[in-house]
Amino acid sequence: MLKRLAVAFLILAVLAGASLAGWRYWEQYAFLNIPPEQPGRNVTVIIAPGAPFSVAARELQTKGLVRDAGRLIKWAVEHKLAAKTRAGEFVLNTGWTPPRLMEVLTSSPGVMQRVQVREGLTIWETAKAFEQAGLCRTEDFIQAARDPRLLEKWSIPADSAEGYLFPETYLFSRSQKLDAAALVEAMLAQFRLHAQKIWPDGPPDPETAHKVVILASLVEKETGDASERACIAGVYANRIKRRMLLQADPSVIYGLGPGFDGDLRRADLENKSNRYNTYRHRGLPPGPICSPGLASLLAARSPAQHNYLYFVAKGDGAHYFSSTLREHNNAVRRYQLRRNRKTYRSY
Repeated sequence: MLKRLAVAFLILAVLAGASLAGWRYWEQYAFLNIPPEQPGRNVTVIIAPGAPFSVAARELQTKGLVRDAGRLIKWAVEHKLAAKTRAGEFVLNTGWTPPRLMEVLTSSPGVMQRVQVREGLTIWETAKAFEQAGLCRTEDFIQAARDPRLLEKWSIPADSAEGYLFPETYLFSRSQKLDAAALVEAMLAQFRLHAQKIWPDGPPDPETAHKVVILASLVEKETGDASERACIAGVYANRIKRRMLLQADPSVIYGLGPGFDGDLRRADLENKSNRYNTYRHRGLPPGPICSPGLASLLAARSPAQHNYLYFVAKGDGAHYFSSTLREHNNAVRRYQLRRNRKTYRSY
């Protein structure tokens, strides 16, 4: 009798063990193959740089992306995925299984903030673009771009990085430890990279290179026609050689600051206190007036050789070039004073 009872208990224990093993197997199968929600919903998760995977796993459970953070941690460690999890901002879905979640977290760069800095933007406009992308405040960006230590590090002989913030489309993650200085330096690194195309044999000394950047910024602001850039650079070069005033409106406007209302007045052109007023001060302005693109930099490095001293916008985006003041005045009457205000465009 006792023997029969022992056998019965043994059978029950085996059955219980088998049931428990089967249940655990089912739990693991369900965890890995059945998503928390169906249909799923998108959830944004930010994983901070250097955060332990256990913290990320608990965040995923809190957001409803996995049912059991502990089980996820164990599975990820067993499959050597925990250490491969990337920092970043991710858009995940509660309709995904844990293996798919981990595939995204270990192979995707996550959500990247796109900041497009086009040619001709000023330091103020560039700073605002980064603020709109949620990466830094405008004032922090400008402060970083004026940091004397940063300028010395990048061999910029000026009081700001204006002109060296290379126009490009930048991609950043909001989770990265990026302060304003890091953003500015990313742009300066792009300038240095493109400088190899401007000066293949190596850049000149910082002061000489700075003059090229200043001239390039004027060229960038004066024309949108790529075929004219070297010619316009040549006009300015000729005027400098003859000690003529450059009389560049964009330079005057830059000197008026970010609060310029769009109306350039005679008083502005006569204001000698504006250091950027090229109607009153000879030579190049004291610094760049925008971020020039590669084409303008190449034009400023090698201005066209000609006898032109003047140019005037024709109203179709291009310019008429003149060698004499009389010819220029005739062009002004033709293209400016008698212009069709409905179709005229200067840029």
